Amino acid sequence: MVCSHIENATLTPPSAYTQVHKEECTQCFDNQDGPEGIDVCLTCFNGGCLDATRHHALTHHQLSGHPLTVNIRRIIVSQPKRTSDDGTPPPQKISKIAIVMENEEPQYEYITKVRCYACQGAEEAKESTPKLNAIVDAILSSLSSAKKSEVKAWEEVIEPCEHTLCLVQDPPKKLEQQDLAHCADCELKENLWLCLACGNLGCGRKHYDGSGGNNHAIDHFQKTGHGVNVKLGTITAEGTADIYCYSCDDARLDNDLSTHLANWGINVAQQTKTEKSMTELQLEQNMKFDFSMTTEDGKQLEPKFGAGYTGLKNLGNSCYMASVLQSVFNIESFQDRYYKQLNDHYMTCTLDPANCWHCQLHKMADGLLSGRYSQPLTNDEGVQYQDGIAPAMFKALVGKGHEEFSTMRQQDAFEFFQFLCKTVQQKEHASKKDPTQAFDFMTEQRLQCGKCKKVRYQKDQTSCISVSVPARKIQSGEENAYEPVDFTECLDAFVKDEILEGYNCSNCKEKTAATRTVKFSTFPDILVMNPRRFAFVDWVPQKLNITIKFPEGPIQLDKYKSQGQQPGEELLPEDDHNASDNASSSEPSFNQNDIDQLLAMGFSENRCKRALLNTGHNGAEVAMSWMFEHMEDPDIDDPLPATSNNAAASNEPSEAQISTLQDMGFSAAQAKKALRETNNDTERALDWLFSHPEDSGENFEQSNDAVEEKLVGNATGPFDYKLNSFVSHKGTSVHCGHYVSHVYKNGEWVLFNDNKVAVAPNPPIGEAYLYFLQRQ
Repeated sequence: MVCSHIENATLTPPSAYTQVHKEECTQCFDNQDGPEGIDVCLTCFNGGCLDATRHHALTHHQLSGHPLTVNIRRIIVSQPKRTSDDGTPPPQKISKIAIVMENEEPQYEYITKVRCYACQGAEEAKESTPKLNAIVDAILSSLSSAKKSEVKAWEEVIEPCEHTLCLVQDPPKKLEQQDLAHCADCELKENLWLCLACGNLGCGRKHYDGSGGNNHAIDHFQKTGHGVNVKLGTITAEGTADIYCYSCDDARLDNDLSTHLANWGINVAQQTKTEKSMTELQLEQNMKFDFSMTTEDGKQLEPKFGAGYTGLKNLGNSCYMASVLQSVFNIESFQDRYYKQLNDHYMTCTLDPANCWHCQLHKMADGLLSGRYSQPLTNDEGVQYQDGIAPAMFKALVGKGHEEFSTMRQQDAFEFFQFLCKTVQQKEHASKKDPTQAFDFMTEQRLQCGKCKKVRYQKDQTSCISVSVPARKIQSGEENAYEPVDFTECLDAFVKDEILEGYNCSNCKEKTAATRTVKFSTFPDILVMNPRRFAFVDWVPQKLNITIKFPEGPIQLDKYKSQGQQPGEELLPEDDHNASDNASSSEPSFNQNDIDQLLAMGFSENRCKRALLNTGHNGAEVAMSWMFEHMEDPDIDDPLPATSNNAAASNEPSEAQISTLQDMGFSAAQAKKALRETNNDTERALDWLFSHPEDSGENFEQSNDAVEEKLVGNATGPFDYKLNSFVSHKGTSVHCGHYVSHVYKNGEWVLFNDNKVAVAPNPPIGEAYLYFLQRQ
């Protein structure tokens, strides 16, 4: 006889939109393959482990009152054969996962039993009652939350655009076979693109390495404005093909492709795919990027196991996230906050664990640092390896609502680091235990008018720097060969004087040339530095192979500290905000040289200024990179945000905006002031609040000088640093290729290459994309 809780339970099977956590515990990385399996709640479908110490399934029952679970344990019935009939290994299959190849799935058997925690864990078979059997079968057949995330890795979201929907074609004409044999402007016979507007056939883009086409399809677009093209050889009988819109500069969908091709005498039903699609080519290229797991003499790198040596499985282009997490969780402040301080958080948390920030950060810290999931396994060749952990739940939570990080596309590791820090700051605002404070410091900008010689000083808070790497081309046979540069050269370039033409001097009352210099006012515990090695060649971002030479011993940064106002220096008067020339314009000031460089490349002035604003006025090169990455932003051509006091005061913030900021732990007074200071832009107001933590918002009319300045970073030398970790990148662009992390642990460098962890005797320090320097 079944217990009363089963008899009286009202159980609803999961729908297609329900998150079912049946593969892994929501609060640790124990999974259904373990000896105890996973308990899935029959009420809310939370997954909990049965570990005697953590007992997350029991704790879920105690906090939620949900008594019934189904225990799911998965065992392997048969492993796939790794050789073909002739004894040769099967070919690698292309996958969207950078470096990782798709393997054949083994066959599994699932063992289930229903457990009632209200009856001291009494167990029943799922066949005990029809409704119990039905809901357990529904759970087993449902797509797990982890699998739903995995499915996205195989989906490329391509949509129609106005140019494919409103395509206007020339009068019908049958293209003869010879017309489709080669490019109309050269003899290339592959990578050919047919213009659907006029029937012209052109070859594709020329790649950075000289391969690909001769740009004749693009040339045709620039001459005629015909943007919609289809790649010959990718057309299938089902009516699918590679469609590219040069007007949008992106892959698109043509819902009427059969009709548009028929206009040129091409019958879709008779077509056979003969060339690789753009996605297949990109994936094939990604397969070539790898970080060697062998030493120079061909020996396998020594694998590492145990506490602090857990790898992260690649979810599908997730190496950018994994490499940053390995570096970040090697920092003491992150270990203290998310591993030690939150160790008992699960015992009192009443939120959905899969959507609780602290639950997921502790889960990640526990998974990486405990060593529980870094146990040696041995393959058929006798080589030791580890499975690692899959950060799917964390990725889904941290990327929720973000246009890029919520997708399964490859991303920029530096941008993800900045996004992660911003998210942590927001989540930890109320707790006052923000571990990202280890990155925070102040820079000081010194501005001197070239005519009157008066100066102005301004301090800004930041958490990282991006520095240009001097590029000195080697005159040799290699196309992408550059001289190595010293680490100090990069910082010298960061602090060097910059000439600002057209500066509107508040003392001279005219436009002059000014000199701007940025140095460190304080230094952080962890200095994060991104060396920029990219240049634009023929409008294509190209990665430059420049090695950075690090000094032996401590990295001394004392000479880069600002000295503040010097004796005899006279300060520039404050700008007169009531003057007619300033009152008429509420735009920020810009370096005219940067504006001119970007305008010369064909960008609109509004786009140039928006790019400079969003990149912190770090020069035309950085702004140009930003513009290429944000061409499709819906607000790219919107008016710039106003900054004048009059503009801000003329429009009071809405109650909804104030409420949004209050929900994040700020007072109404703080929210109002932040919104007024940022022209009622909620996102910018949030940034303003985090950069003015000591401002209570009271007495809005008082001068900002009256607000007590909070000391961020450390101003007491010496400022000596050592390299703690670094993130490296292989590939031609930060948005493709592969990222790994090298971390200094226990006196040796360790390579974290997805779920592969090994000692790195010769780490490529000079090739890093992101450095984490720890103050000594």
